[in-house]
Amino acid sequence: MTDEDLVFKALADPTRRLLLDRLFERDGRTLTELESQLEMTRFGVMKHLRVLEDSGLVVTQRSGREKLHFLNPVPIRLIHDRWIDKYTERRVSALADLKAELEDGA
Repeated sequence: MTDEDLVFKALADPTRRLLLDRLFERDGRTLTELESQLEMTRFGVMKHLRVLEDSGLVVTQRSGREKLHFLNPVPIRLIHDRWIDKYTERRVSALADLKAELEDGA
């Protein structure tokens, strides 16, 4: 499985997207903080965090006895650049060309 596949797999689940949203709001959360915002077991949240870590979307750091979770936006940016940006560029160019044509014709 490629790195991109792991990111797409991680993003496919709504619970994992919610965890990423929580980390986007405030980075460096503990498992307890993340778990308290979800209606699932601690073990369930740990499994989702493992998938996010395996995909590179979440990185962890030990702080004493706590394990802090941080969002890593780089894999999402790489997906954006590879799969989204190139497709939207043509549309933006087409709209800019249309605007120029309409302004020239007026």
